[in-house]
Amino acid sequence: MNTGENSLAARDIEHLVHPQTNLQRHLEEGPIIVDHATGVWVHDDEGNALLDSVSGLWCASLGFAPERLARAAYEQMQKMSYAHLFRHNSHEPAIELAEKLLSIAPPSMKKVHFQSTGSEANDVAIKLIWYYHNALGRPEKRKLIARHKAYHGSSVSAGSLTGKPDMHAQFNLPLDGFLHVECPDYYSNARDGESEEDYATRLADDLEAVIVEEGPDTVAGFFAEPVIGSSGVILPPKTYFAKVQAVLKKYDILFAADEVITGFGRTGKMWGCETFAIQPDLMSCAKALSAGALPISAVLIGDNIYQAMLSQSERMGNFAHGHTYGGHPACAAVALETLRIYEEMDLIAHIGRLNFPFSDMLNEISDHPLVGNVDLTGLLAGIELVKNKETGEAYPADMNLGAKVADASRSHGLLHRYAGNRIAFAPAYVISEDEIGEIGIRLRKSLDEVHAEFGDSQ
Repeated sequence: MNTGENSLAARDIEHLVHPQTNLQRHLEEGPIIVDHATGVWVHDDEGNALLDSVSGLWCASLGFAPERLARAAYEQMQKMSYAHLFRHNSHEPAIELAEKLLSIAPPSMKKVHFQSTGSEANDVAIKLIWYYHNALGRPEKRKLIARHKAYHGSSVSAGSLTGKPDMHAQFNLPLDGFLHVECPDYYSNARDGESEEDYATRLADDLEAVIVEEGPDTVAGFFAEPVIGSSGVILPPKTYFAKVQAVLKKYDILFAADEVITGFGRTGKMWGCETFAIQPDLMSCAKALSAGALPISAVLIGDNIYQAMLSQSERMGNFAHGHTYGGHPACAAVALETLRIYEEMDLIAHIGRLNFPFSDMLNEISDHPLVGNVDLTGLLAGIELVKNKETGEAYPADMNLGAKVADASRSHGLLHRYAGNRIAFAPAYVISEDEIGEIGIRLRKSLDEVHAEFGDSQ
């Protein structure tokens, strides 16, 4: 890395604050600077080619530098660089995108509201849940329940939903009224001899106990990702969502599905809600909506909530909410082009075909001494790293095993996500079978390297 006085690295250290980064360490070690990227390959400024197996931050679903998306943005910017949707104003890209989203959404979704990020989308979902209950004359029904290890964003309210202690500490989060129940991690949290269904029953019973203790008349909504993503891809146990939804229905609690990572084919169906038989009242989506090319997100709204919005906005004089860049015409145009590409590639069938080599690669890795469990659905996978393969005993958190594997992987030209003792994969849909095989080759080298370092700790 060039650290000269006027180098990019030096200028970065001098001026930028990086998210999710040890800021002191960054001052000492500096940035990793990406120079260019194409397909599933990222090239840094030192000439290294890195195979990105997690689509950037789960979002570059069509790889990097897709020409059609760049052209769609350029053409729309030439025609009209900005327009908003406030106070009855509209434009063609937003209208067409809303139509297209509803055409592929679960039938219960009836309206679309646009924002720029997943955090914003979940913020809106929170506000709409409160707005709904207020419209029905139930202002005391405002508490929200999410799960430990969940990620719903980093803004104040979405960050309060997020169930990660490091994102709460020193930020005075979560806000009052944001509650968390157990993460549905069967591999790590099930009791000895407990079946998946028994574990799911216990979690649903625990959820009901929290609702009863808090008072059902005070609990407004439940937020869940179909698959917990940012904590390392954790799939729900069998029957979990069926049992949870029965509890929510019993106490008239709304279900908001966070599809920011799982939407648009990632789990093998268009929506994670389809994969896991979830019937939400609200859905948030982002990331693959524009294949990461421009920032756009959306909340899809069920008719029950929209009808309450109609009556409440009439009562109050207007629906007093909005974002300057919500439904930005260039972002909407890129999202429309992304959805056209998905349709042309027959996305779900395409992901189904890639699932075979992806699954084979992970099965081959599963025999490694550090691999305790593999969660897989569609083109989304998480690996639990363990100290003892037979018992599932984990290495202590302070050994930073996931980070060690990620560092080793980078040295072998592979990028993936990590969270604690889990590593995660979500490759772009344009990845080839040979490139999937290359993930396995490079990952095994990385695991071998880390295992050699920690082997005597077995």
